[in-house]
Amino acid sequence: MNTKLVESLIQIIFSLSDEERSLLEERLFFNSSYQSTPEIMELADRSKVFEFLYDEPDLYTLEDGEPI
Repeated sequence: MNTKLVESLIQIIFSLSDEERSLLEERLFFNSSYQSTPEIMELADRSKVFEFLYDEPDLYTLEDGEPI
């Protein structure tokens, strides 16, 4: 294990401004290889994978009363 490298990296990270640290965290912890929620929703809509739900009966109506 390269302890000197790790210690140097820690010193560099502590010397960063708040803005620089935020950018570093974003780059390290945000995996942009995954699709966003809106992209997944659009894919599901375009692929018609949930079309079968239109044939399902409505279980609840406005006349059912207050939610439990």
